Amino acid sequence: MVRRTRRWRARSAFALKKVSKQATMHFSMIDKRSTGVFRIIPVCAFADNFIWLIHDGRHAVAVDVGDATPLLERLDALNLTLSAVLCTHHHADHVGGNAALVARCPAPVYGPENERIPARTVPLRGGETLVLPGLEIPCRVLAVPGHTLGHLAYAIETPEGTALFCGDALFSAGCGRIFEGTAAMMWQSLSALATLPETTRIYCGHEYTLSNLRFARAVEPDNAALIAREAAVRALREAGKPSVPSTLAEERATNPFLRVDVPAVQAAVRAYSGLPCVTAPETFAVLRTWRDDFIDTVMY
Repeated sequence: MVRRTRRWRARSAFALKKVSKQATMHFSMIDKRSTGVFRIIPVCAFADNFIWLIHDGRHAVAVDVGDATPLLERLDALNLTLSAVLCTHHHADHVGGNAALVARCPAPVYGPENERIPARTVPLRGGETLVLPGLEIPCRVLAVPGHTLGHLAYAIETPEGTALFCGDALFSAGCGRIFEGTAAMMWQSLSALATLPETTRIYCGHEYTLSNLRFARAVEPDNAALIAREAAVRALREAGKPSVPSTLAEERATNPFLRVDVPAVQAAVRAYSGLPCVTAPETFAVLRTWRDDFIDTVMY
């Protein structure tokens, strides 16, 4: 158990004030047959990272702990015992807080076996099914390379559908940059995620939705679902609320990286590149390059 403390850093205090009250209602409340209800809530870190906290009022599993301080404060505030840490990939803004966290709250740390994950105790390669300690619920481990070579996603089955924790693979209205893998690799990973049920809730690693939607509008300016989503997300952000999670149904309707087989997206990519881009993987590769070069006020 984390001891209570009154030392609240300014950044963390701001993040908690901004998100925590809305998050309890905005984020999933899922029936847990053994102890009642458990919740999925965000803990803000850095400028736009989400650390995800899954808890049942007693035990908690954390996903992608880039900074231990705000998470320790949230565990303390909610009087929770950390029971496990899930890591999607090795980038410091997702795992940089692991060592400090488990020094205070000893718990198993799960992460990609072929990446350097601080404090990792359980290496994973994808294809495993875990039982999350403390919460005692099943979690499927999915290999989704592209952003990094060992990138993982974690799918938890709940009464209200699948909850997917996908780090920097699939974003709300976008996808991660390709740092270590190839475009074909990333396309295959996103295609696999796109086969999940439409009700799947997407818990990605960053608040990038508005930036991604601006790019999506450049690709599909006449997409009515996209226009409506941008307006809804803008209202959420102006109210100080997070735009995540989305659903896979929303992503299929508005995320250009899941729509590369749509004629309008293919036509836009051909117009941008001057290349034929006949297949979906070819379209995806050029679309990702277009996104890399897209000028926006929000870095990602």
